[in-house]
Amino acid sequence: MTVSYQYEVASSTSGGFTRLLFMWRGSLYKLIYRELILFLVLFGILSALYRNAFSPEQMRIFEKAVLYCDSFIQLIPLSFILGFYVTYVADRWWKQYMAIPSPDKIMHALALYVGSNDEDSRILRRTLIRYLNLSFILILRSVSSAVMRRFPTLDHLVEAGFMTRIELEMFTAVPTTDINTYWFPCSWFISVLKDACSKNKINDASGLKLIMEFQGLIKSQETCCFFYLYILLYPF
Repeated sequence: MTVSYQYEVASSTSGGFTRLLFMWRGSLYKLIYRELILFLVLFGILSALYRNAFSPEQMRIFEKAVLYCDSFIQLIPLSFILGFYVTYVADRWWKQYMAIPSPDKIMHALALYVGSNDEDSRILRRTLIRYLNLSFILILRSVSSAVMRRFPTLDHLVEAGFMTRIELEMFTAVPTTDINTYWFPCSWFISVLKDACSKNKINDASGLKLIMEFQGLIKSQETCCFFYLYILLYPF
């Protein structure tokens, strides 16, 4: 996962950003130091051979090889390659950011269209949001070490109030060796919403359509979130 230095920056004094450049954990130096050492070793070996071991004829052949390689570098400007690479990295980061589900819109829609003040309506709204949050947590447990430490087992989800004991039994009753089951709470969401419509808790058809569109959007975002976090952790 990405290493965050937001707390160090937030409490930083003068020179704090300069210290960030020399931090080892999560730094660019830690990422490329092996390749850098290999490059310096090979460069040193070639430099020593060129200056001390090569004959004049071998030096001319080596210089021609260097000029030949340099001619290929000029065909594609390095600035173009770097610009393309930076654009690709920035686009990938933005897609990862946009893939993070945001429950705000669907929470507002539920508050608007399931707006009764009785106890059943209040529990209905809480149950629907709980299922969406549960689905998101199940995904993040697969890719985030912080979430996995917070919820190491499904029993911890029950203790935190995201899942009931009956729901836990239903969830564990399905084999999970071949498929991911993070979408089960989304199916429960639809079932509860269908039951609410049959009890006339939601009388506005357009409101029901809007809630289902938001729910479908969040589910697709969760899928994208899982995919992009997976390729971030396990690049090809």
